Amino acid sequence: MTDLQIAKTITLKHISSISEKFGIPADQIEMFGNHKAKLPLASINKKAIDRSNLILVSAISPTPAGEGKTTMSIGLSEALNKLNKKTTVVLREPSLGPVFGIKGGATGGGYSQVLPMEDINLHFTGDFAAIEKAHNLLSALIDNTIQSKTSTLRIDPRTISWKRVVDLNDRSLRRIIVGLGGTTSGVPRETGFDITAASEIMAILCLAESISDLKQRLGNIFIGYTYDKTPIYAKDLKAEGAMTVLLKDAIKPNLVQTIEGNPAIIHGGPFANIAQGTNTVLGTLMAMAHSEYTVTEAGFGFDLGAEKFFDIKCQSANLKPKAVVLTTTIRALKYHGGADLKALTTPNTDALQKGLPNLEKHLENIAKFKVPAVIAINKFTTDTDDEIALIKDFAKSKQVKIAIANVWAKGGEGALDLANQVIDLVNSKSSNFTPLYEWATPVRDKIETIATEIYGAEHVDYTSKAKAQLNRIAKLGLEHLPVCIAKTQKSLSDNPKLLGRPKDFIITVREIEIASGAGFLIPITGDIMRMPGLPAQPASENIDINDEGEITGLF
Repeated sequence: MTDLQIAKTITLKHISSISEKFGIPADQIEMFGNHKAKLPLASINKKAIDRSNLILVSAISPTPAGEGKTTMSIGLSEALNKLNKKTTVVLREPSLGPVFGIKGGATGGGYSQVLPMEDINLHFTGDFAAIEKAHNLLSALIDNTIQSKTSTLRIDPRTISWKRVVDLNDRSLRRIIVGLGGTTSGVPRETGFDITAASEIMAILCLAESISDLKQRLGNIFIGYTYDKTPIYAKDLKAEGAMTVLLKDAIKPNLVQTIEGNPAIIHGGPFANIAQGTNTVLGTLMAMAHSEYTVTEAGFGFDLGAEKFFDIKCQSANLKPKAVVLTTTIRALKYHGGADLKALTTPNTDALQKGLPNLEKHLENIAKFKVPAVIAINKFTTDTDDEIALIKDFAKSKQVKIAIANVWAKGGEGALDLANQVIDLVNSKSSNFTPLYEWATPVRDKIETIATEIYGAEHVDYTSKAKAQLNRIAKLGLEHLPVCIAKTQKSLSDNPKLLGRPKDFIITVREIEIASGAGFLIPITGDIMRMPGLPAQPASENIDINDEGEITGLF
C-alpha cells in the first residue's frame, strides 16, 4: 500500500485524548477539528525541561534514493514509547512547494507516520499562511513608505533586500518588477519572490521563545538603507506589532498523533540548505517539558541541518542534546560510491565500500560536538546480508553503535534495537555537548571553521561582493551573529556533483545576507535557489479529490 493508503487504515484518536496523554488537559488546547490542536505556551515548564533527554536524528549526505530521517524519527519515538519511555517526536511542517513539486510530503512513511497525513501536508493549522501574510505585510509597508510623500525615512529602493514570499514553487516570480502603472501605483523597482520556507519570518518564528521575543526579532529585520546610508529596520516602519498579531496563533506548537497513537508536535518548517532547517524552539521545549525523551530531526545531512541545530538553535535556546542518530541506507551509500541510480537495488559491496567515507565523515563531524552517536540503517528489502555485514564491520572498526531499523514496515516494533541503543547512550552520560565555535568569533573565522572542519574544504574564497558585505556587517555591529551557511545538500562541498567524501576543494562565498531579525548571517555558496521551480511532471498532476472529499495521490 502507499503511505496515504496505510494512513487511511488507521482509526485516529480524538486529539483531546492525545493531549491528555501528552500531559495537557483537554480544556487547555485549541482544537482544529478532531485531530489537530494548538498547545498553550504557558504549558512549557522550564524546570521540567532539564529532565528530558533530547535526541537528534540526522543523516548522511542526501541522495535521490532517500534516507528517511522523518520516518526514522517517528519510528524511534514509537519504539521508545513501547519501552515505557514517555517520548514525543518533534518535526517540521511540510511546505506546499515540495508537496506539489517533486519531493512530496513530510509526514514519514509506511507504518511510521504522523497523522492526519493529508491535513499536515496541506494547509494544516495555517501557520505557513500566517508567516506568508506577516512577511508580505512588511513588503507592502516598505513600498508604501517609498511611495509616501510625508515619510521622513527616505528609503533608497536600490538597497532593499526584502522580497515577497509564496508557499508554492513558481520560478516565474524569482525576479519581478513592482510599481508599474503610474504614480498612484507605487515606485517601480526590481524585486522578487522566495518560497515561504525561505522567509526570515519562518526562521524568526523557529527561534523565538515568547511573544515578546518574536516581536523584538521582527523589529530587528534589516530592510536596506536611506539615501544617506542610514540602515533601516522593520521597527523603523513600526511594523513589528502588526506582524506579531498575524503570528499570534502560528507561534503556538501544533499537536497531532503518530500511527500508534502517541503525541507528536509539528511546528515550523525552514529549509536546511538556506536556513536553520529545524522545527521551532518552542515546539522542542514543549515536548521536553512533557516527555522523558524528545526525538527531533534536522534537515538534509549532518553538515547542514545538524550543524545549524547545534551551533544556532542549541546555543540560542541553551539546549544540550544527549545523542545523535545518524540515519543511512545501504542504497544511498552505494550511490555515494558511484553506483548508478537505477542499479541501487542490485547487490554491490564494492560501491558500498566506496561510499562508506561519506558516512565516516559525518561520524567525525558528530564527534566534534562531543555528542555520542549511533548509526541507524534504514532497512530495505533489497539489502543483502553481505552488505549489512560490511557496514556493521565498518561501525565496529570505528567503535560506533549500529542498529538495523525496519520502521517503514514495522513502525515502533522495527526500531526497538535502535531505541535500546539510544537509551544506553543516554544512560552512559557520555554527552558533553560543545558548539563548534563561539558566536563572538570573527565572521570569517566562523565561516572557515565550518567549511574546513565540517565540510572538509581546504580553504574559503570570497568574491569582491562578499568582502564588501563583510565590511558592511562590521559597520552595522552584527559580527557577533552566528553563521547559517547556504549550501547544496547534495555534497559536502558546494559542488553538487562531488559525491562521497570530496577532498582538496575550495568553498566560495558569493555573498552574505543579513538576517538580523532571526539573529544570524547567511553566507551563500554555490547556486542556491530560494524559489524552486516545478519539475516537468509535478506531483500535483496525481493529486485529486472525489465528491466524498477523499484525497488521492499524496505521498
